[in-house]
Amino acid sequence: MKPVNEPLLNVINDQKIDPTSRLEALKVWESRRQEKAVIATAEINNHIHTIYSFSPYTPSMAALKARDSGLCAAGSVDHDSIAAAEEMIAACAVLGIGGCAGFEVRVNFKKNTLSPDGPFSQRKINNPDSKGNIYMTVQGIPRQNISKAAEFLVPIREQRLKRTLSMCAEASLLLRGAGLDAIGFERDILAASKYAEGGEITERHLLAAIAAKLIHRYGKGPEIVKGTEKSLGINITPKIAALLADNENPHYLYDLLGVLKSEFLPRIYIQPNENECIPAGEVCAFADSVGAIPAYAYLGDVGESPTGDKKAEKFEDDYIEELFSELSSLGFRAVTYMPPRNKAEQLGRVQRLCGQWGFMEISGVDINSSRQLFNCPEVLLPEFNHLLDTTWALIAHERLSSVDARFGLFSPENPLAGETLNRRISIYAAIGKKFDLFNPDESAVVIAEELLNNQENLYE
Repeated sequence: MKPVNEPLLNVINDQKIDPTSRLEALKVWESRRQEKAVIATAEINNHIHTIYSFSPYTPSMAALKARDSGLCAAGSVDHDSIAAAEEMIAACAVLGIGGCAGFEVRVNFKKNTLSPDGPFSQRKINNPDSKGNIYMTVQGIPRQNISKAAEFLVPIREQRLKRTLSMCAEASLLLRGAGLDAIGFERDILAASKYAEGGEITERHLLAAIAAKLIHRYGKGPEIVKGTEKSLGINITPKIAALLADNENPHYLYDLLGVLKSEFLPRIYIQPNENECIPAGEVCAFADSVGAIPAYAYLGDVGESPTGDKKAEKFEDDYIEELFSELSSLGFRAVTYMPPRNKAEQLGRVQRLCGQWGFMEISGVDINSSRQLFNCPEVLLPEFNHLLDTTWALIAHERLSSVDARFGLFSPENPLAGETLNRRISIYAAIGKKFDLFNPDESAVVIAEELLNNQENLYE
């Protein structure tokens, strides 16, 4: 048996080479893998960040991590970017798991065409950094419309770049005042991002640059805790201090970054303008125009943050019924949430409201740190088990509508348009599970043709 070539993993996760080279390395890795059987669960994750926003993983590596964690389906979702989509879908096919892609974007909920004065303008909804702005996702984008999504996101990315540049200047002033090196935007942030290839620069890129300055000044270990607290006036909890005192900690950068996001970012944060956070209704309308699914990202009141980068705080739970009414008016089709992040009563209420307003439920846990696990065993619990079917329905929607736009799950021309949403999801989930996952595009063409010619039998 051939030995596994470990350096291939470095190629698969090399953000400096092109996606084709990473995919070729992934194919070689699979051909040389000693253990052919991976113990698969029914678990899924539709919200994995990649290097195209901020993550330690290329799309190819994200797919491999997902498969090797036992997931049977995985999806990429990057901030303001759809650049990971083609590689993620192709990588999932190499590995024989279901694949899908979308993007996440912050939008303006203060003003929209339906409510000019915005009933939520002074409320924190699901965005810890801003009142009146929300996070949403656009998922299930047909392959032929990925380029349209990329074009749609260009002005948003440009606006965010300008704002990050201004925050970088603010951060450098504070760093110099603390006796630390200033940040070089092009050298320390732009060059470390995938912006030139359609990726996004996020606050985490800026904070990672600050973290690098702290590590350079104090080194890893107990001194960085003392130095950071003294120079920047940051309070580091004993739990995080213990992690940072360990200079062998493999997640060092991400642990330090989490502290900075919670304790330092508010000092330099500049609120996005309405050119960056465009109205939510405009994004929903765009998603509909390309056959994608616009989804509200439920956060819920936060106790202890699982990733350590969010403070305990109240969000949308107190007015969630009013919020769901507004979401429906704006054209949202789905709600995405994370079963490990909330209490049972919170998600029970979300599920009830999704049923009331006819929203599809999409599950996925955002992965943007090396410390996070890809597993989500909570989706196997009886109260969340239906999220497995919605994932396969999402995959079927994405692949079939890539063949024929009429097969979009929410298309008015869909042969099933007269059925209830639950019925459509059930049928599409069954179709998704019929795909040859190693050849999903070819499989979709065959199934689409069969559906057109023999609808009644295949829909049962």
